[in-house]
Amino acid sequence: MKRASKVFTDQEKDRIQEAIAAAEAKTHAEIVPVVATASGRYDRAEDIVGLWLGLILMAAVWFALSVQGTDDAQWGTTLSRFELPLLITAVIFGFLLGAFIGTHTSWLRRMFTSRTEMKAEVGELAQKAFYDQRVHHTGSAGGVLIYISLFERMAAIVGDQAVLEKLGQPSLDDLCQFLIEGIQEGDTATALCGVIEQAGERLAALLPRTSEDENELSDALIFID
Repeated sequence: MKRASKVFTDQEKDRIQEAIAAAEAKTHAEIVPVVATASGRYDRAEDIVGLWLGLILMAAVWFALSVQGTDDAQWGTTLSRFELPLLITAVIFGFLLGAFIGTHTSWLRRMFTSRTEMKAEVGELAQKAFYDQRVHHTGSAGGVLIYISLFERMAAIVGDQAVLEKLGQPSLDDLCQFLIEGIQEGDTATALCGVIEQAGERLAALLPRTSEDENELSDALIFID
């Protein structure tokens, strides 16, 4: 799959930046959008794909040797001397090939990864981004992180103390669902601009902008590849 930084065109990045500036013109909250390629490594999925392919190759080699052994037995010969090394080689080769395929095939990794695990990984990396991007460090404690993880097809919205007190987590969850539904329609940039606009409108009534407010964080879209 494409890296997060390659998903959006320059025009879409500009639209998102303009949406942030317009939203923040109404509120002293700081809105920071982050898009990640993936939130976790999911090594277990790669191992499962490798294990299955290794077993399939081992079975195929064993079947081929069994057929060959049956034919040769009529002449009094056997292949038992070579069977074990070939079977071991088939398992190792199959495992490595399967792990490689699993690493580079998104739908296979999703197939062998539970939704619970992916949701946990998305939540954890969203919290990490919230601190790494200093969204928690604004003077008014009004930072809002909008986080999208492409591989998992999930999103999260994290608010700082003032946002949680004024807007509340249920409202952030509602905005997150609005974002997910927009992404499912196939236009991530438009969905992101829409949720930024919605967040700005809701925050404007509760955390209105004053003449003393400054833009503490960049309006640029942030990528985690």
